[in-house]
Amino acid sequence: MPDLLLELRSEEIPARMQRKAAGDLKKMLTDGLVEAGLTYEAAREYWTPRRLTLDIRGLTARSKDVREEIKGPSTNAPEQAIQGFLRKAGLASIADAHVHADPKKGDFYVAHISRPGRAAEEVIAGLVPAIIRSFPWPKSMRWGPASAKPGALRWVRPLQSIVCTFGPETEEPVVVDFEIDGIRAGNVTYGHRFHAPEAITVKRFDDYAAKLETAKVVIDAERRKEIILADARNLTFANGLDLVEDEGLLEEVSGLVEWPVVLMGEFEEAFLAIPPEVIRLTIRANQKCFVTRPQGEAENLSNRFILTANIEAKDGGAEIAHGNGKVVRARLSDALYFWNTDQGDLPDLGALESSAAKFNLDLAKPLDQRMARLDHLNVTFHAKLGTQGARVERIRKLAREIAPVVGADPLLAERAAVLAKADLQTEVVGEFPELQGAMGRKYALLQGENASVAAAIEEHYKPQGPSDRVPTDPVSVAVALADKLDTLVGFWAIEEKPTGSKDPYALRRAALGVIRILIENGARLRLGHVSYLAMNGYPLVVGKEKREALFADLLSFFHDRLKVYLRDQGARHDLIDAVITPDADDLLTVVRRVEALGKLLDAEDGRNLLAGTKRAANILAAEEKKGTAVAAAVDPVLFREDAEKKLFGAIGQAEAQAGEAIAKEDFSGAMVALSTLREPVDMFFDKVLVNDDDTAVRANRLALLSRIRTATDRVADFSKIAG
Repeated sequence: MPDLLLELRSEEIPARMQRKAAGDLKKMLTDGLVEAGLTYEAAREYWTPRRLTLDIRGLTARSKDVREEIKGPSTNAPEQAIQGFLRKAGLASIADAHVHADPKKGDFYVAHISRPGRAAEEVIAGLVPAIIRSFPWPKSMRWGPASAKPGALRWVRPLQSIVCTFGPETEEPVVVDFEIDGIRAGNVTYGHRFHAPEAITVKRFDDYAAKLETAKVVIDAERRKEIILADARNLTFANGLDLVEDEGLLEEVSGLVEWPVVLMGEFEEAFLAIPPEVIRLTIRANQKCFVTRPQGEAENLSNRFILTANIEAKDGGAEIAHGNGKVVRARLSDALYFWNTDQGDLPDLGALESSAAKFNLDLAKPLDQRMARLDHLNVTFHAKLGTQGARVERIRKLAREIAPVVGADPLLAERAAVLAKADLQTEVVGEFPELQGAMGRKYALLQGENASVAAAIEEHYKPQGPSDRVPTDPVSVAVALADKLDTLVGFWAIEEKPTGSKDPYALRRAALGVIRILIENGARLRLGHVSYLAMNGYPLVVGKEKREALFADLLSFFHDRLKVYLRDQGARHDLIDAVITPDADDLLTVVRRVEALGKLLDAEDGRNLLAGTKRAANILAAEEKKGTAVAAAVDPVLFREDAEKKLFGAIGQAEAQAGEAIAKEDFSGAMVALSTLREPVDMFFDKVLVNDDDTAVRANRLALLSRIRTATDRVADFSKIAG
């Protein structure tokens, strides 16, 4: 079977676009080939900074001939229907159609379509130019004299050459001939820009990859990553250091080089006074370099860094390392200035006194000064939700209310909430926004804040994703909940809720954060109470009806996110639906009920009880639909069978025991109490005919079934459980 090699070579493609672009090229071409009637055995994409490559194996040489019949309208159909049929079938005239007879429906038109197969080269020659012209780059450009003309070719960077060869392993492949904006496909590529810029004639992929390797180009991005990581580990180990690994940076660096050469640079040890996070981000963001640490030390960094060059220099890379070191020193000098400035006094202290008084801030402390400035400058949080200062005031009040519920000191929670956003006014966070919270914690410790307060400043943003840990310190928990609940209530108040896949304010993440914090810390919090407290901070939410409607909608949103969370944890969706009620605002209780219900149904007694309960509910529903009388209460005098008496006594006992267990929030105990109904329920259905001829007896027995439903409904709606 023939193989196809395609290479699109251009100027340097941004590293962040390469992987997706290669995947898009593979999908667009293989989809087009299949749509044209061709099949293939395997396809793989490759990329470097200067090329996108496809290796498609076992591609059929020709598509099959196609013969099909397209059924049309009746021969008596109106002209409009006939014209539509002609357009669909691609016929010029109705005379080109055939007439088929149907004994029941009469005569109707049929188009007999016959399309001969096409050679794969023909399909490829038409498909590739169309893909290039419609390629979904996030950003693209035009270039050269032709760029001024309408419809000029656009590509992420100027496209320089195209390789397109096709043929079986046993024969010389052919060049698939096509042209796009003066660039004609061929079998010539070029190696490394500096080491091997000469033309290289290639045949098929294996030949192509081997020749490029000789020309200092590693075509496989994953192999480039392996080379960089292995060489970096070896170089750091040889120097008595450990590499601080970074998968995201490794991916980016592998997209910057075609021939990776790993080198080590250094900077002055004086810069190690800067926090490690700042050093790492400075070197990563500006020079795309890895940092190192002394062997066996988890926190401290060394003054050596790892860089990846795209060239084998004659001096072994000494000058490259030196040049990178100069830039790193300059960037670290800026970072050191930011770090020191953040610990000094602000120049406008006199203007901050009213804000300091509002939040009970100590202007002798640098972080307090930054919070005062954040309020003084009226920095906007959201156009409809006011300033950051107003937001901090809301979070402060809410954290103080939540603190006793989660076991936190209200004064510490209030202090942490006041300082939580202060580092937004620091120089370091201004340069590296991703360090917000982390820098606040460092500055808080430097000015002598309580350790729990400092931790809460960093941790109140957590969890920031499903894999991120949740805060566990009670002060952190209080502030994190206050921050997220204030955000949710605020955006609900201005009708900025997530819609479909759109969630610009990450409200789903905030709700999931609240859920995880409560459940993973075993915290019981009434969302209704704290949500109404949060509404007090928003003048928009006035009136009892508006508050209740807002909370009902927000609680429904929490329920949806809770279902997603529990399903991800392995819980059955029907058990969740059986436990959640529209007004269930204690999420931990919901989770405990789901867990207990799952354990009950894992046991044979539970499964049999479920079957009996459903049978009782179905009988009741059928009789109620027919209008059959059901007694308001069970009358023991009307019992005729021992099974009735035993069931009645068992229900009373189970209800009492389950009620006591629920009052203690012992949901497992409540389930155990209900499981005792299994035997008397089974016996009842075996021995007793519900629809007795005596209407009073029948109504009494139906009331007994109603008692079964009422007893089980205290812990879950069994009708929603599958099985």
